[in-house]
Parts: sequence; structure tokens; C-alpha cells
Amino acid sequence: MPLIPGFSAIADRYDALLCDVWGVLHNGREAYPGVAEALEKFRAKGGHVLLLSNAPRPSTELPAMLQRMGIPSTAYDGILTSGDATREFLTSHTFGRACYHIGPERDLPLFDGTNVSLVDEDHAGFILVTGPFNDEVEGPEDYREQFTRLVARGLPLVCANPDIVVERGPRHIYCAGALARLYEELGGAATYFGKPHGPVYGIARHRLMEISGRPIPDTHILAVGDGLPTDMKGAKGQGIDGLFITGGIAATACGPDPEHPQAELVAKVCAGADVQPVAAMPRLIW
Repeated sequence: MPLIPGFSAIADRYDALLCDVWGVLHNGREAYPGVAEALEKFRAKGGHVLLLSNAPRPSTELPAMLQRMGIPSTAYDGILTSGDATREFLTSHTFGRACYHIGPERDLPLFDGTNVSLVDEDHAGFILVTGPFNDEVEGPEDYREQFTRLVARGLPLVCANPDIVVERGPRHIYCAGALARLYEELGGAATYFGKPHGPVYGIARHRLMEISGRPIPDTHILAVGDGLPTDMKGAKGQGIDGLFITGGIAATACGPDPEHPQAELVAKVCAGADVQPVAAMPRLIW
């Protein structure tokens, strides 16, 4: 697995990217330098870019946010979020229509048009987790007592973001995946939407076909991401190549300087996660 200086070293092998957002395009506050240019150059060569995010909200909300961070719409062809996949599931009413939501108010648009009612935990038929209520200060342990009660009732949990942690500036904050993992550890049942779980990739392939006007073989698709248990594990499970961005969530494990990862440490963390990306680089630059 080579450490490459720029995406141009391997770009000609691929017709489409499934590109992660948080940790690859931005750090939660601003875009990484050079990333928009890299995607624009790939598109100028005829490539297609589908942003594939574990954001627990509809993809229609992301373009304005990305624009504010410095990522223009010219850098990508489309966006697919775990929130999109979760909405489809909610609309099916598989677990009923009475939902207890755990997560910040900003994620409430996820329920629009689903005919699912938000209720308190005592009246719920299932739980939907989009993250901690206050991800600035809360983590999974803050929910242990409540989850013990909910598991005892046999309530199924739906996780709209399988990420465990993400960057917010220099800090790491907990995501819905960390809460869902605790729920399972306590004996509860969890259903996940987003990377690395299979359903979102089927939707992604269909979106790429709509964008390009033709089916794109898996051998010509590259998954780009900083998450080993999400982006790279998902790529491996789907039989598509992965490009590991080491400067995101795994930066400290890859060396003391996020901009200069150490090859032996990169190989070690990938082996520990049982993934084998085709290449790695600190930031997505051309």
C-alpha cells in the first residue's frame, strides 16, 4: 500500500469516487486546503464524484453548509447521506410510527414527510439515534442508565450515523455509532444505516448510474475516506478499492505529524482494522 503525494497518481484508474465528507473535505469548521481543487480536476477529466456521508440528516441540507466551508458545488456531482437511507426506512414504518429520538434538534428534518410521530420514551415503539443530545459534552456513558431501561423493554434502535467519533476542529466528538454500540453491548438490537453497512452502497451505485448515465463497474469506483471501520471497511465489504486519508480521525495513530504519516504506522493501523486500501495520503490533494 503506497503513500502517494497526490490523487493524480492513481486518478486515471477510476471513473467515480465515493468520497467521505467529514475528515476528508473538512474538519467540521473549514475545508482542507486543496481538496476542492482535487475533486474539480478529477471531474474535469471526466470522473464523477458522489459525496457519501454518514451525516444523519437529508443530503439536501449539505450543499449550503459545504459552500460556507469553502467547498463549492463544482467539486461534486451529488450527495448521499445515511440520513437519506434512514428516511427511506422510516417511511416504511417497519418499526411502527411512534419514535423516541435521541439527538440534537438540528437533525429533526430527518423526520419530515415520514408520518412518524416523535414521542417520549414511555410511549415509543422504537428509538432513533442521530447522536448525543449535546455532543459537545456527552458520550455513550451518559446514556447507560437510560439504555438499560430501554433494552429491558426490547425496543429496537435505529442508528442514523454509524461513525463512532468525528473531528470538530481540534477535538473529537462522539457520534450515534458510539451510542448504538453501547446499546448492543447492553443486549439491545440495533439497525444501522450508512457506511460500512451494505444498503447505502446499493443506493450509491444507483446514484452513480443516474449521474453518469451508465452502470459503473465496481473495479472503476474508488472509496475515499479517513474512517477505517466505516469508509475502508465498507469498501472492502463491497469489493471496491479504498484510498485512506490518514490526516483525519486516525491522524495520531499514523505518526506525530498529521501531514507526514509514517508508512509503517499506516500499515499497522490498516492491518489492525483488517483493511487493505490501495493507497494512502494525508490529505486529498491533486
